[in-house]
Amino acid sequence: MSDVAAPILAARELAMRFPPPAEVEALRSVTFELGRGELAALVGPSGSGKSTLLSVLGGLMTPTGGRVTVGGAELSALSPAARARARCEHIGFVFQFHHLLPELTALENAALPALVAAREGWRPEGLASIEARARALLAAVGLDARAGHLPTQLSGGEAQRVALARALMNQPEVVLADEPTGNLDARTASELMDLVQRLNREQGVTFLIATHNPELVDRASRVLRLANGALTA
Repeated sequence: MSDVAAPILAARELAMRFPPPAEVEALRSVTFELGRGELAALVGPSGSGKSTLLSVLGGLMTPTGGRVTVGGAELSALSPAARARARCEHIGFVFQFHHLLPELTALENAALPALVAAREGWRPEGLASIEARARALLAAVGLDARAGHLPTQLSGGEAQRVALARALMNQPEVVLADEPTGNLDARTASELMDLVQRLNREQGVTFLIATHNPELVDRASRVLRLANGALTA
């Protein structure tokens, strides 16, 4: 029996063409695999297709060609409802803007993916269990004392750490992050990168991070370079 683990995420010949009037070929034959516990950086100039690739990998957009498999599920072969469930169960997202819901506390924002999964019947789980896991994640990102605060009461770095806790809430196969340090000052960005690196090393969380930050690239275990919608050597 082979001891080679199956990839966490696999992209095969991904293509993404936007129709007129844009007529843009955003992705061209993108193929790669991501293994468990990798901390991979996705780099390339603005307009190279990084955000489009993350959206396709996360099932937020359907490619015009090729396929994506995450956690054993081929996203493009699923119905919209099944794809939403696969996203919820297998993929965590962190965006450049934290996108926390302003009316919810840090604890409630972190717990949101599990609350959605419970409501939909995807993961039968009680409120007490969800709250306990959300509190543990906030503690893991150093925000246990801020659980009851609203997003407007948090700094930019704190809000982004809540977003990271939210991404980890359903114990996803992979976390996809799009410029997560883009709106942070250098010190706060470095602190967030310390946290990502620690979660990757100590908990085996798999990350694929699109970034222009050279410090984050230096910390990655692997670098994927994108140019004009295609991966380069």
